[in-house]
Amino acid sequence: MADKTAKLTFGDTELELPMHSPTVGPDVIDISKLYAEGKVFTFDPGFTSTAACDSTITYIDGGKGELLHRGYPIDQLAEKSHYLEVCYLLLYGNLPSAAELEEFESLVTNHTMIHEQMMFLFRGFRRDAHPMAIMNGVVGAMSAFYHDSTDIHDAHQREVASIRMIAKMPTIAAMAYKFTIGQPFVYPRNDLDYASNFLRMCFSVPCEDYQVNPILSRAMDRIFTLHADHEQNASTSTVRLASSSGANPFACIAAGIACLWGPAHGGANQACLEMLQEIGTVDRIPEYIARAKDKNDPFRLMGFGHRVYKNFDPRATVMKKSADEVLDLLGVENNPTLQVAKELEKQALADPYFAEKKLFPNVDFYSGIILNAMGFPTSMFTPIFALSRTVGWISQWKEMIADPKMKIGRPRQLYLGETMRDYIDIEKR
Repeated sequence: MADKTAKLTFGDTELELPMHSPTVGPDVIDISKLYAEGKVFTFDPGFTSTAACDSTITYIDGGKGELLHRGYPIDQLAEKSHYLEVCYLLLYGNLPSAAELEEFESLVTNHTMIHEQMMFLFRGFRRDAHPMAIMNGVVGAMSAFYHDSTDIHDAHQREVASIRMIAKMPTIAAMAYKFTIGQPFVYPRNDLDYASNFLRMCFSVPCEDYQVNPILSRAMDRIFTLHADHEQNASTSTVRLASSSGANPFACIAAGIACLWGPAHGGANQACLEMLQEIGTVDRIPEYIARAKDKNDPFRLMGFGHRVYKNFDPRATVMKKSADEVLDLLGVENNPTLQVAKELEKQALADPYFAEKKLFPNVDFYSGIILNAMGFPTSMFTPIFALSRTVGWISQWKEMIADPKMKIGRPRQLYLGETMRDYIDIEKR
């Protein structure tokens, strides 16, 4: 029940609207009965002032630079935990015991292979297809292969679908990559951890052994962890909207992948790398920094600042550590792009303009650097993001399906088109 109310007055109408207080964050005015009682809608493009659901999973305070998963700060999770433990936390609400974690990791590990007939799906794509296009098609098609986990009203089937998607997404992403570069698919191995398995499936070939470097594996795990969930962003909202219709879980996650593909969402780290490549050499950095400061120049430094975090991105601090470790391991001497990245970070952090505007490097800046250093092409950046975010989408999907208040999403509109008019026969137009 609401413990306070807000009054809305327009014309001769006065409404008393209930207000709800969250455990943390601003109060929310409940307008769910606004049209029924007042015959008006609200207008909120981008839903930036509208809570479309209640949730217990993730909380962001952009002003403070906070990101909490089930109450745990992201920097603590990235430093002390690992991806599959964070998956458990997001899915079930609490950190697992040692026995629970072992059982969960075993369950995921033993679901990493995909149905063998799905291989034919990959071969139906052109070799130059974008890996995100392949992932979107293959994940959507999973409902044609796993009929025993598509009934959203069956709690057991929901659980099986959740584990399957977390387990199989690295395999699908790696196969999409292998297909586009013309190399044979590499099957997963049950003796490797989640991140190491993914790196091996991407970079090993049948003709020689591949040993995963623990520094690279840890960096990959951190990328997964830091992208696991981010509250009600565009792709998560897409998953929730799709699931509100009763669509099967694989279709809902495919919808999330499609939304994530947009350059304003999941393509941020790719855009950052493309900017570094455009700068080209270290000596051109001052020119681009000057352009970024020029209000009349449309150029912006990609990977600096964040729409949500108005102070700093809490994920970036941990990601920077991994970036430094990876670059120390692999070196930057023969990679002009990484040389530009290191120097740009240094100059931007030392510039008062960027400090005043709070334009600090964000997680996309550092994750892009790491993935480039590892040898991933920019076309794989967003698929890796989708792989990481899958657990967040699934956690939000499960929460929504279990909500007794769930109803199909139906946003309203401010109609500005023509009013009623009669049809005119073609010879009279």
